[in-house]
Amino acid sequence: MPESGGSRAQREHIPNPGPGAGPPPTLPAQAIRAAGADTVSGAAGAVGAAEAAAGPTAQALRTARRTGFLVTMVLGGLTALPPLSMDMYLPALPAVTDSLSAPAATIQLTLTACLAGMALGQLVVGPMSDRWGRRKPLLLGMVVYVAATAICALAPTAELLIGFRLLQGLAGAAGIVIARAVVRDLYDGVEMARFFSTLMLISGVAPIIAPLIGGQVMRFTDWRGIFVVLTGIGVLLTLVVWKWLHETLPPGSRHTGGVGDALRTMRGLLADRVFTGYMITGGLAFAVLFAYIAASPFVVQEIYGASPQTFSLLFGLNSIGLIAVGQINGKLLVGRFRLDKVLGFGLAVIVLAALALLLMTLGVFGEVGLVPVAAGLFVLMSAMGVAMPNTNAQALMRTKHAAGSASALLGTSSFLIGAIASPLVGIAGEDTAVPMAVVQLVCAVAAVGCFLALCRPWQRAGREAAGL
Repeated sequence: MPESGGSRAQREHIPNPGPGAGPPPTLPAQAIRAAGADTVSGAAGAVGAAEAAAGPTAQALRTARRTGFLVTMVLGGLTALPPLSMDMYLPALPAVTDSLSAPAATIQLTLTACLAGMALGQLVVGPMSDRWGRRKPLLLGMVVYVAATAICALAPTAELLIGFRLLQGLAGAAGIVIARAVVRDLYDGVEMARFFSTLMLISGVAPIIAPLIGGQVMRFTDWRGIFVVLTGIGVLLTLVVWKWLHETLPPGSRHTGGVGDALRTMRGLLADRVFTGYMITGGLAFAVLFAYIAASPFVVQEIYGASPQTFSLLFGLNSIGLIAVGQINGKLLVGRFRLDKVLGFGLAVIVLAALALLLMTLGVFGEVGLVPVAAGLFVLMSAMGVAMPNTNAQALMRTKHAAGSASALLGTSSFLIGAIASPLVGIAGEDTAVPMAVVQLVCAVAAVGCFLALCRPWQRAGREAAGL
């Protein structure tokens, strides 16, 4: 059965390796675990864990707390890097088209290539991290990311830019997948859900500030300067990972097989009905988010006549709503209510908001203006702060010994489902917002159906009530 207790730092002070297992984690790794508990659970939990672990000195405990804060920031930075890589570049698209003398459709492929790389790269890096640990694949991915980004800044043709954006996405996937795997290494149960909500606070700021940063960079330099800034961010993150992010997967917990073993592991994960249910539920919820990102600039500005500044304000408010609800989820809901109940509530709100948007765009309530539509989008986006961290937490709770592969499947499925859904929002042309609302409602209803049919939360609740 999946674990449901607190932070692993509070329960596994000194691991007890089985036959053939490697040595116990070093003191820095134990310090990270104690500090991780402090980050999410508060100082009391960290003190109790540290005292039980062997009574470290006050100086050691302070060091552990500082390390835990740094680990939280590093993981947040790693999960924020992909939206930075995508969204900082958006204001420069017209300039890239002119500079490289390429059609706009060709330059759009630079976005598609980066997104595809991020999706597929997770399938490679996840199993690598289960075999060789978290640090080595992450550092390798970061080094390749820095090199690819630097070459993007020098690319003389659109074709080379597309190729190295693909490589940038493939390498940047290491940060996404390994950050989730590290959280699974350090936490269990509700503590894991809380930590995912903390990561959402950090990484959720990135889509808000990335276009602003890109626009400001364009005031002082050309589009190549954006890739120079991203290169600098990548170098900084690489150095911080090298210095402060210690290994979290002990040698005795690593897989020793090759590609065949990795494929068998993934097949076994997909054969787990409940894991697959949470994976698809999360992917469909992510598709609702992708549909919003793809359609909202057109819907808000072209159909409802808002200015670019108003759109930017609404986009920022929706992102703030998602972050705020994510923090409510982590601080107030998780631990007081069953994760499945919180997740079901979030999905229900998404369905209702999508239904309201569809009715408004169909004209059921008469001619509506921007304010009601913006309110519906705000509610829908805010509810993502409940759905996204809890689907990840519930899925990873079932994958103690294959967190890297599980994280890869979660990330890849979300990107692929979202990439399939997002083009559908423009299927009826530029004069209606109905396709956006239809795609969002269909994906939201499908997410609820998948959650009920595959995860079967009532059965899990019954087993927990019976103590099984």
